[in-house]
Amino acid sequence: MKRIVKCFPHGKHKALTMSYDDGRSADRRLVATFNRHGIRGTFHLNSGMLGEGDRLPADEIAALYAGHEVSAHTVTHPTIARSPQEALVHEAMADREGLERLVGYPVRGMSYPNGSYNRRIKQLLPALGIGYARTTKSSGGFGMPDDWLEWQPTCHHNNGLMELAEQFAALNKRHNMYLMYVWGHSYEFDQQSNWDVIERFCEFIGESDDIWYATNSEIMYDAVAFEQLRFSAACDFVFNPSAASVWLSVDGHIVEAKGGEQTVLA
Repeated sequence: MKRIVKCFPHGKHKALTMSYDDGRSADRRLVATFNRHGIRGTFHLNSGMLGEGDRLPADEIAALYAGHEVSAHTVTHPTIARSPQEALVHEAMADREGLERLVGYPVRGMSYPNGSYNRRIKQLLPALGIGYARTTKSSGGFGMPDDWLEWQPTCHHNNGLMELAEQFAALNKRHNMYLMYVWGHSYEFDQQSNWDVIERFCEFIGESDDIWYATNSEIMYDAVAFEQLRFSAACDFVFNPSAASVWLSVDGHIVEAKGGEQTVLA
């Protein structure tokens, strides 16, 4: 039987994603920094607080975050583990509805406001259309999540970012898949006068041929599409029922299993 393993798109074995909360005005500078270096990420917004204080106005959201992902963060940023279920339903669904009206695509992810969540919340979220949710507990590693509703990032940008970036860049075992996931709040760079931290990181890690620069939801959708593949018993061909391509390494050769097609695994 052939040795078959999943790859990221175009056969890459490393992916980078960024995750930033609250939609504050400093996101303008952060997005511009990402765009200069081909880095992409997800921005978790509170739809009910847009335009308050230094939070970005609603009419700027679609254009600013084009090429990235807008994701939920609840309407009003409560500590949801202390909230009744009815409030949680409203906070998630109303946030999705408000953000979807602005960006024009389904909002399927979120980050937990104040890092607050519990088992009850995780059990409820799929019924509310949420496919992934990011915590504030950093793993320090480069693995894929075991639980999409308890997705642990690699690190906050203030915690060993460049050291981890150098480790990530040096990873070269192609039989493994590596994901670096960085989170934070853009306003922290203003508060701590350390924009150089993220700018050095982006300059170092951006525009690399062996890294897939993706949003949070793209990583989730890619993993789900792989799980939906229908392999023959002998693994000599595969049918892909989803719309998106899935990339495989077959005895060391990169194969694209195109959406809606059956592919011979030669």
